[in-house]
Amino acid sequence: MGKVKINSMDKADRYKMLDELYDMISVLDSREEVKNFFRDLLTPSESLMLARRIAIAKMLLDGSTYDEIRKELNVGYDNIKSVYRWLYDGFGGYNSALEKIAKKKTKEKNSKNNVYTGSAFDNIRRKYPAHFLLINAFLNAGKKLSKRKHNK
Repeated sequence: MGKVKINSMDKADRYKMLDELYDMISVLDSREEVKNFFRDLLTPSESLMLARRIAIAKMLLDGSTYDEIRKELNVGYDNIKSVYRWLYDGFGGYNSALEKIAKKKTKEKNSKNNVYTGSAFDNIRRKYPAHFLLINAFLNAGKKLSKRKHNK
């Protein structure tokens, strides 16, 4: 399938089509359903392209340099720069998804070991995020700023 020229499509039609895509993804219940949906939707090359963007985002958040990412993933600087821009100047989708997957992995690890991590205050703050909304916002903003300074 060829590339779509975004500006050649009516804006309302474009949003309607994208909303349908987002609705379809949001109703999938399991990892297996998501995997099968994307296998049907994307070519193997498109799937790998998206997976590499996620790998780039993870490495950027871990503090890897552009050269390290380029060598390890065999991607160009333009790809890394694009992911960096989406990661730090986008809509927060990368950060949100990566934070959720990290929390899920931590939770799975902790449930297997039956161990609680962090202080009692941290556990309460995670359990009742609405009560600590301002504190969480300031802590997250501080983390993002320190990551930006570290990556520059």
